[in-house]
Amino acid sequence: VQLQASGGGLVQAGGSLRLSCAASGRTFSGYALGWFRQAPGKEREFVANIWWSSGITYYADSMKGRFTISRDGAKHTVYLQMNSLQPEDTAVYYCAASSRNMVSMINPSSEIEYWGKGTLVTVSS
Repeated sequence: VQLQASGGGLVQAGGSLRLSCAASGRTFSGYALGWFRQAPGKEREFVANIWWSSGITYYADSMKGRFTISRDGAKHTVYLQMNSLQPEDTAVYYCAASSRNMVSMINPSSEIEYWGKGTLVTVSS
C-alpha cells in the first residue's frame, strides 16, 4: 500500500492550500482515509478523515469550518482543502488509512494501519 501526499508549501496567514493523497496498492472499501499533523515538539494530532465507500467525514473540532476533506474515487485520491490558515497550522501533514475511525484514536502511531510520508505546511505571519 502506498499513500503519496503532496501539496504542502509556504503560505501567508489567511491563505489556502490543498493537500492531496494518492492511494494505491489495495481497495479501500471499508477503510477510512484521512490526515494527521505534527507540529515541532508536539504529538501527532488528528485532522480529518473520510470513509472511502460512504463519503462520511469526521473532523477535529479545531478544524471544522476551515478544513474540508473529500475524495475522488476515479483518481484514488483524498484531498484536504485548508482555508484561513494560521501560523499554528504549521506542521507536517500525514496521510493515513485505517479500517477504524480515526477521530477517536488515542495512539494513532500504533493504531493506524497505513501511513504516507508527510508533506510540510508552513504558514507565515
